[in-house]
Amino acid sequence: MYVDEAVTFLVLNQNDANHESIKNEIKKHEDNLKFLNSQSNRLAESILDLQVSLGRYHSCSVITPDNGSGPSNTEDDTTPSITEDDTTEQILKKENSAAGIFCWLKANAQTSNLALEKDAVGVVATLARVESDELSRILSEYLGLETMLAIVCSTNEGVNALEKYNPEGTINCNAGLHGIGSSIKKNVNGRFAVICLESFRPYVGGFVANDPQKKLAIPKPRFPNEECPAGFFDYAVNMLYLESNNLSFVTSSGHGLRETLFYGLFSGLQVYRTRNEMMSALPCIDEGAVSLDGGMIKKNGMFVLGSRKDVEVKFGIFSGRSGVVPPNYSQAEEVVRRLKWESTKLAEDIQREQQLLDHLKAKSANKVA
Repeated sequence: MYVDEAVTFLVLNQNDANHESIKNEIKKHEDNLKFLNSQSNRLAESILDLQVSLGRYHSCSVITPDNGSGPSNTEDDTTPSITEDDTTEQILKKENSAAGIFCWLKANAQTSNLALEKDAVGVVATLARVESDELSRILSEYLGLETMLAIVCSTNEGVNALEKYNPEGTINCNAGLHGIGSSIKKNVNGRFAVICLESFRPYVGGFVANDPQKKLAIPKPRFPNEECPAGFFDYAVNMLYLESNNLSFVTSSGHGLRETLFYGLFSGLQVYRTRNEMMSALPCIDEGAVSLDGGMIKKNGMFVLGSRKDVEVKFGIFSGRSGVVPPNYSQAEEVVRRLKWESTKLAEDIQREQQLLDHLKAKSANKVA
């Protein structure tokens, strides 16, 4: 009796020890998988970042309208930048527009007559530049002339200062922007758009680490297999270049122009190299997309077809290519190849660990049964 009980006790202890050993092995392989997956995700992000940077390098030599594939060579190292002043000149040509009058007043230091000196930020078209004419054309067309000419104010106080009304509700042409325009023989014709930043809900997802332009950390579009769509450059909101004064601007709540004004205007709008690549990426497009050869999706399910229209007032162009392109293109391509090789090896390691883990879990289940 005692011998049988002792044997049973030893067997049970041995089984418990084996079971505990299997549990420890399972834990070890689960930890290995967790580490390998984190490394794989890190590599995938690095590959995507480099591919986006390399892809944007080609945005200067895209697509002729006739066949959608040939280079247009619209920008090279000698391409002059188009400054905020150049864009302002375009706006001033629209003499009877609110934006034109506003820019004239600002240029001539006349805004002190309005409650705008501290509140008026500027006209949308003057607040950012982009890196190529193609990008300028498509983003300006996407927003439309009315929005490009919209006057941006920090608060509702600035909005209210632009236009005053008579008791019966008609516009008081002797006050606000209308009054100052009349005094310099420049009349506001028709309606005009005004944007109030304090009414915008800012992007709350944070910024790209160590990025001098404070780009927004928006997750890149991906197919179910985790690949980034071919031809994807970036989100429109992150392809805008802000001058230092616009970059340092903050609202009373501490938010900048990129995460308020431009995120409000563009949201998650994606930019692709060609229309074909944009259409191939449809499963990844939720908030609209454009392509540098003129393709446009306003939002999911709403396509804009027909001939493209050149908006009279466009974003300016900057020539700071070094800020968006790796300094050594061929080395960057080599890094992408090496990272892809490392990613393949990691995938093999992950598969091996998963097989070992599945085997141990099955073995543990059998012992419990």
